Amino acid sequence: MNIPENLKYSSDHEWIRVEGEVAYVGITDFAQHELGDIVFVDITCEGETLEKGEVFGSIEAVKTVSDVLLPVGGEVLEVNAAVGDDGEASLVNNDPYGEGWLVKIKITDPAELDELLDAAAYHELIGA
Repeated sequence: MNIPENLKYSSDHEWIRVEGEVAYVGITDFAQHELGDIVFVDITCEGETLEKGEVFGSIEAVKTVSDVLLPVGGEVLEVNAAVGDDGEASLVNNDPYGEGWLVKIKITDPAELDELLDAAAYHELIGA
């Protein structure tokens, strides 16, 4: 199971990577594996400011649909068009920490990052 050390993780299986003033959010390798073949990503919250834990979209796999939750509060600056309506949803399966990111946000309260799991704690959470 791929669990990069440089990311923070939510107990709901989202990851966040902070780069200066912005952060990228996606689902973990564990989450995409559990969902199976992802066929559609539905995120329509660009420009909105959402709270930590708020649903920002959904991911449809062959056998299920799952909500995705924002691990920290922030303004959604960009939705990854590469995985959206006209994109390749399978990027989330193939490269969940790279090209398969879901949204780029401006974090409202950086202190919320301290409440997230580091790689070791996430590893323990999923029992990998």
